[in-house]
Amino acid sequence: MTQNIAIFISGRGSNMAALIEAAQDSELDARVALVVSNKPDAAGLEKATAAGIETLVVPSKGKSREAFEQEVERHLIREQIDLICLAGFMRVLSAGFVGRWESKILNIHPSLLPSFPGLHVHEQALSAGVAVSGCSVHWVTAELDSGPIVGQAVVPVSAIESADDLAERIQQAEHPLYAACLRRVLGGKPKTETTDQYLLCVL
Repeated sequence: MTQNIAIFISGRGSNMAALIEAAQDSELDARVALVVSNKPDAAGLEKATAAGIETLVVPSKGKSREAFEQEVERHLIREQIDLICLAGFMRVLSAGFVGRWESKILNIHPSLLPSFPGLHVHEQALSAGVAVSGCSVHWVTAELDSGPIVGQAVVPVSAIESADDLAERIQQAEHPLYAACLRRVLGGKPKTETTDQYLLCVL
């Protein structure tokens, strides 16, 4: 049975594009049925429309979290969504929403969890003087950035780089990692790989 995926975004949608490509993989019985954004000007909406995917904009500004989630959830149910992928979605979901969609929400976070959850991740990593950082795909739970990890990509940290430089290099690792984790979750074979920039590992 085809798995219907909804992708939540707030910005450019670069991880969204990687997930769309992965869902179109002939090895997977899945389709991206809906792209949801809380930002009407999110650039990723144009990419989704160009790919022929239905989009939904529910502005979060001036709206309670409960009202926002209720409106979104009506569309998720209508589209018979099986899995939600958060891809640069800059809004924390309530415990109630997460509970209703338990084990059906994935997120990608730009650090090697459990290190550096929350915001200002790259600044935290550089301040701590770590030799490596990276990104993690994990199941979403009520506790922020604390759900079971599906996969991680390790990126070496240079002592002279800025937070912006580190963020850019980690984002390059996010795309193949999220795609591989989606394949793993949907029962396909993960496509793991290594480069001189990162090591990708899907559990």
